[in-house]
Amino acid sequence: MGITILIIISVYFAVLLLISHVVSKKDSNNDAFFLGNKKSPWYIVAIGMLGDSISGVTFVSVPGMVGQFDMTYMQMVLGFFPGYLIVAFVLLPLYYKLNLTSIYGYLQQRFGLFSYKTGASFFILSRIVGAASKLYLIVLILQTLVFDQWHIPFYVTVIVIVALIWTYTHRSGMKTIVWTDALQTICLLAALGLIIWQVASKMGFDISQVADTIRSSKHSRIFVFDDWVSKQNFFKQFFSGILIVIVMTGLDQNMMQKNLTCKTLKDAQKNMVSYGFGFIPMNYLFLSLGILLLAFATQYGIMLPDNPDQILPVLATEYLGMPVLICFTIGIIAASFSNADSALTSLTTSVCVDLLNVEKKEGEEAKKIRGRVHLLVCIVFLLVIFFIDHINQTSILDTIYKAASYTYGPLLGLFFFGLFTKINIRDRFVPVVCIFAPLLSYTLEYTLLHTLDYRVGYEILLLNGLFTVAGLFLLSRKSNGIKVGLN
Repeated sequence: MGITILIIISVYFAVLLLISHVVSKKDSNNDAFFLGNKKSPWYIVAIGMLGDSISGVTFVSVPGMVGQFDMTYMQMVLGFFPGYLIVAFVLLPLYYKLNLTSIYGYLQQRFGLFSYKTGASFFILSRIVGAASKLYLIVLILQTLVFDQWHIPFYVTVIVIVALIWTYTHRSGMKTIVWTDALQTICLLAALGLIIWQVASKMGFDISQVADTIRSSKHSRIFVFDDWVSKQNFFKQFFSGILIVIVMTGLDQNMMQKNLTCKTLKDAQKNMVSYGFGFIPMNYLFLSLGILLLAFATQYGIMLPDNPDQILPVLATEYLGMPVLICFTIGIIAASFSNADSALTSLTTSVCVDLLNVEKKEGEEAKKIRGRVHLLVCIVFLLVIFFIDHINQTSILDTIYKAASYTYGPLLGLFFFGLFTKINIRDRFVPVVCIFAPLLSYTLEYTLLHTLDYRVGYEILLLNGLFTVAGLFLLSRKSNGIKVGLN
């Protein structure tokens, strides 16, 4: 089994390296690395963004959550689509109008240097922690399946995988990733479809029986309207979905950088709308797989692990046979690396453009700085993964993800205040507001839990953003007119 998985990984990376070689042969300058020379076909970008949105953690977690939360995650997924429309028709026109490489450049034009550096810093922090955490969990699965058998240390596995990602991204960055992510999305969707087909075959089901099993399952519930305290309440989930897309896509350099590689604003909008629409059936398939896995375990009397994230890996490796194991391996590799490679590239872009002002430099000097930064980002990525491993592996990951999500609240507040008010602020105090807003949000969340037994879900992003907006109002000064806004 270990050798089979290793062969799959080797062939997969060989294809990625081939694509990188072909794409970067003509151009590897900073314009290609940051924005792909603005020549990316919108439909290729849309396909790649689907894979980037589904991390390896999602690949194993979404099917596993069905046993605990039914299919209520679809409520949030349905909220994603209006969020994508807002990103497409409110934020993208602004980014294209200002001809931005980093979207946080808007904050400098609207408020000033401190706001700009603060927004970029919050993105860098959240993306490093989030992307490293996601890659860590998948490397851990591969370590268990393959490399432990050969007594290869975990740190060696991590170094090799990050080095391989660096190898196919360091020359042309986003220009390469647009195409490699499209390939990885196709592999991800093919793997998902083949796993569903194999599970159905093991159970002796045809298509109609699969549909009946999903429809009649006690876990097929999608909507929750009657429990206002629950995190699964429809209104909490739906509006949180809208908010999450605005912040984690529209205000995230990693996701927006791909859109900015499109030739025109119209192409970028077509990409965003089609990508947002495709996200709905893809997540429904993941949840449907979760129901089929539960039905399979019941049919064969299999005791499932307590950790829902382990359900798909355990069944794939021990009960569903080699075809499913191969598809599972391809799926988690495709999902994980499409997320990690774009994260490393967008982090390099943000550091170069937002912190080091590389765009003001010319020629080979700018290219050399970008190369050094990309290598440094990879090293920091490694250190974060090692730190996560040191603090007892998966037990703290939920806390890490929650802490990372707090960093998007100040970004939401900054952009909302800039777009929908004409107020100028005392720019130098913005970092203070953006630090205190998450602290106040955490205090409120803790208080509501221990006084009213109210569990705050993803709406903490909204509260965080509102605290930021309130703080910015306190920093307001006499306006001489808006610098850059919606119009």
